Amino acid sequence: MTSTLGAFPAWVLLLDYFMGMIMWTLIGRFGMNLFLPVDSTFFFMKAFVRLTDPILKIFKPITPSFLIPPMIPLFVAWFFFMIRFYLMPWLLGYSVMGMLSFPLESEIAAGIYQIFG
Repeated sequence: MTSTLGAFPAWVLLLDYFMGMIMWTLIGRFGMNLFLPVDSTFFFMKAFVRLTDPILKIFKPITPSFLIPPMIPLFVAWFFFMIRFYLMPWLLGYSVMGMLSFPLESEIAAGIYQIFG
């Protein structure tokens, strides 16, 4: 499997890694919120809330009011997914980006393949 580190400029990788971490943190908050309330004293829930609240505030003007509060992080994560999957390849001039085309997830998948393959 070829590495994506050489396939993209460094600024693209940094931007994708940053947006990927935000997206997965928002998904993590949604998952944790299935089992714990937002005001839980559990360390990981506090961390997810503290890290994602500023992002949720930024997206508040475009968040539909009919969404129940636990779904809002998943809704905002969807925006980051759409930017990473559609907007970035289009802006970079790629016509098609296939499965595991995200640099962050591709590197994680390559590491898993090396461990178990």
